[in-house]
Amino acid sequence: MSQQPALFIVAALYKFARIADGAALQRALQTVCDSNNVCGTLLIAHEGINGTIAGSRAGINAVLAALRATPGLEDIDHKESTAEAQPFYRMKVRLKKEIVTIGLADVDPTEIVGTYLEADEWNKVISDPDTVVIDTRNGYEVDIGTFKNAVNPHTATFREFPQYVQENLDPARNKKVAMFCTGGIRCEKASAYMKKLGFEEVYHLKGGILKYLETVPPEKSLWEGECFVFDQRVAVGQGLAAGHYILCPSCRHPVSIEDRNSDKYIEGVSCPHCHDSLSADRKARSAERHRQMKLAEARGEKHIGARYGDDDDDTPEQ
Repeated sequence: MSQQPALFIVAALYKFARIADGAALQRALQTVCDSNNVCGTLLIAHEGINGTIAGSRAGINAVLAALRATPGLEDIDHKESTAEAQPFYRMKVRLKKEIVTIGLADVDPTEIVGTYLEADEWNKVISDPDTVVIDTRNGYEVDIGTFKNAVNPHTATFREFPQYVQENLDPARNKKVAMFCTGGIRCEKASAYMKKLGFEEVYHLKGGILKYLETVPPEKSLWEGECFVFDQRVAVGQGLAAGHYILCPSCRHPVSIEDRNSDKYIEGVSCPHCHDSLSADRKARSAERHRQMKLAEARGEKHIGARYGDDDDDTPEQ
């Protein structure tokens, strides 16, 4: 009997906490990740830590142990899924101004925050017709899946969320608000912002969509579609099983099976979301890069070049 290949453990984590010496933590985490062959991204700021990493069981345990030995992070929680191949190309531990960027210095979830809801409580609250359910993620994430009857703010980045709230919501009118995101970090910070504005009943899904998909059985699930994730898997479904989307290398929009049947989908070059906006020169360069990648793959080599997440320090928004 052939032995099953070992799966990579993918751990998504974050915690808002006061980090006394971010540079020292950065060095320590880079060392423990590198020595245990763990890849991914960790962002450190004065307000806490955020990231997604992947590696062996032992490697992930070593990184979690290092995190929990850090003052303020002793009880950091994480969510796990698996991947058949390493979903990240390298390990980045970066110092940032914010671990998730809302652009407002006075929003601090360690001072004020909304009410956490476990998955079973979440279903009840969002089924209440008086609840405004808001997806705090970016538009391209919402496109491939969201909760039934959730509001799409149509934001391109989380930094745009405060403007959406100011233009569309009112504490006097919207008495009950429930928010969610991939892993919980964006809706937690969003709830802190809304509480400061005077919204009274503000809820957010503990552990985010990932924890919901992991723990809620399909017959009780109110989730529709797949959930975008910030790694090479692109999306996951119920039970955190790998989804059916790939990523367009030109616009980074998730590309569905239906999209791939379109005349505007050219592998390695374009998809229906960007085909008409790309210049002929851009398409030609993308086609050549894709050709070189295929040649390198045939030789059993890795092609050197920009890949998903390599030029975006804020990849693990969760």
